[in-house]
Amino acid sequence: MTPTTETMVGIGGAAESTDMVLNIGPQHPSTHGVLRLRLVLDGERIQHAEPVIGYMHRGAEKLFEARDYRQIIMLANRHDWLSAFSNELGVVLAVERMLGMEVPPRAVWTRTLLAELNRVLNHLMFLGSYPLELGGITPVFYAFREREVLQNVMEEVSGGRMHYMFNRVGGLKEDVPLGWTARAREAVAAVRSRMDRFDDLVLGNEIFRGRTRGVGELSAEAVHAYGVSGPIARASGVDFDLRRDEPYLAYGELQDTLKVVTRQEGDCLARFEVLLEQTHNALDLADACLDRLAELEPGPINQRLPKVLKAPEGHTYAWTENPLGINGYYLVSKGEKTPYRLKLRSASYNNIQALAVLLPGTLVADMVAILGSLFFVVGDIDK
Repeated sequence: MTPTTETMVGIGGAAESTDMVLNIGPQHPSTHGVLRLRLVLDGERIQHAEPVIGYMHRGAEKLFEARDYRQIIMLANRHDWLSAFSNELGVVLAVERMLGMEVPPRAVWTRTLLAELNRVLNHLMFLGSYPLELGGITPVFYAFREREVLQNVMEEVSGGRMHYMFNRVGGLKEDVPLGWTARAREAVAAVRSRMDRFDDLVLGNEIFRGRTRGVGELSAEAVHAYGVSGPIARASGVDFDLRRDEPYLAYGELQDTLKVVTRQEGDCLARFEVLLEQTHNALDLADACLDRLAELEPGPINQRLPKVLKAPEGHTYAWTENPLGINGYYLVSKGEKTPYRLKLRSASYNNIQALAVLLPGTLVADMVAILGSLFFVVGDIDK
């Protein structure tokens, strides 16, 4: 008989310390878009986290080079679909700076008003969807009701519900309809009167506070290292807001109304609190703009442009305080009707990188709470 050899294979206690790689996504429901997270786990604790992007990449920056200055507004409008007005605003500000163009006062104040209404719309989406990701269903219904009130106002003035396409180089497409400012004021008052629902339903909820307080703490040092901006940065004590520190549009005249909201904790709860308080302030800014528009004398809403618009040779960088953070456009022109280069610096791209330091050391159960608290749009990452 042929001799046989027996081999004993055992795993013993070694398996307990074996790392496991877990892919979250790219279709995970707790993301605003298509994102993949590659997590290395040791039991229930995350050891390493890598955000994997690119699933939505549409090559917008390359397409900018093949469209003229009127057409690129449409492309820029869409990377953060919750901040469409603010996205297109940054482009026209860059082109106007290259042209040395002065925009009529009526356009300046109307742009500021619409930018703040767009900020409220953006924040309401996250004020409703973030509790939903943690199991709280009710707040999202209230958020969408308030969004509808403001969406109707934005749709009336621009014709679009999400992609407004209302900015133009030199001003706005057209003046607001007759009686629109009164309806806008009513909408702002109606939304403000019901904002306490989020304090009661969300911040007053013990389960929500238990899932978010002390979870996902982001240090100010990490904010600076990764270029994090907007509500996420201010929740970590980084007191920076372009509307105050480098005023554009009419923000220089709104400093008495503008309030830069900050927290020191840097956790998920602080980020939500900053977002909620910032929404209240955006409504106050909208009211201030409506007051000023009522005082302005009738006048033009835009500048007359040549049939073929060409920016002079040179380069410039225009950045704005978008709802989710700093949004910048670096424009390079060779004197043609299309940009030679238009580089986009989007808020969500930098903010999402902080997951690499936020997630390690935390439990898998807290991953969704941390991910949702970064308030990002994946189209703003993959532009």
